[in-house]
Amino acid sequence: MLSSHPAATASVPTARRVRVAVTAPDPISREGVLSQLRRHPEVDLGEDAGSAAVAVLVEDVLDEAALARLRRLVRSEGARVVLVVGTIRENELLDVIECGAGAIVWRREATAHRLVQAVLTAAEGGGDLPADLLGRLISQVGRLHRGGADQPGSFLGLTSREVDVVRLVAEGCDTSEIATKLSYSERTVKNVMHGLTTRLHLRNRSHAVAYALREGYI
Repeated sequence: MLSSHPAATASVPTARRVRVAVTAPDPISREGVLSQLRRHPEVDLGEDAGSAAVAVLVEDVLDEAALARLRRLVRSEGARVVLVVGTIRENELLDVIECGAGAIVWRREATAHRLVQAVLTAAEGGGDLPADLLGRLISQVGRLHRGGADQPGSFLGLTSREVDVVRLVAEGCDTSEIATKLSYSERTVKNVMHGLTTRLHLRNRSHAVAYALREGYI
C-alpha cells in the first residue's frame, strides 16, 4: 500500500519494536538520524544492516554511489529501506522505486515522528512517499502506460541507460569498452547490467540482449 504523509504525523503505537540500522555518508548525518530515532521506543537501533528489518539510508543527492548503496541494502542485506534524501531528479525517481526503496523522506522533513512513521510503514511492507513525489510518480507511470516517447522504459522494460548499455553489449563490447563509450565507470556499467538482469529475471548478458531484441529496444 502506497501512501503519502505530511511532515508531521501523529504518535505511533509503542507495542511493536522494529530493528533499525542507519547508514549515512558522513558521521554528522548518521548521528542526527540516530538521535531522532532514539527518542522512540518503537525503534530498536542496531549497527548491522544485515540484521535489521529496516535500513535508513541518508543521502544528499542520488549519484551512482548512492544508488549502489541502496541496491546493496535491498539485495545483499535484505533490508527494507527508508531513503532520506535532499533531492531526487525526475529521471531518478523510477530508479529509486525499482531499486526497492520502501519509503522516501525529504531531509528537510525528517523529524523524529516522520522518520518513525516511515520506518513502521516500511517494516510492514508498505510504501510511503511525500505528496509531491507521489504526484510525480503517478504522472511518470501514466506517461509510460500511454507510451510517452519522452519516458522510455518501464518497471518491466528497459530505461534509456539500460538500452545504451545493452546495445553496446550486443555489438560485442566488454565492460571497459562500454564504460569508455558512455563515459561511465566500469562499476556503473556492472550496476546497470546487474539491476537489469535482476529486475527482469534474466540469466546473463546474452539473455538481456535477446530480451532487448525481442521487445524491440535494439
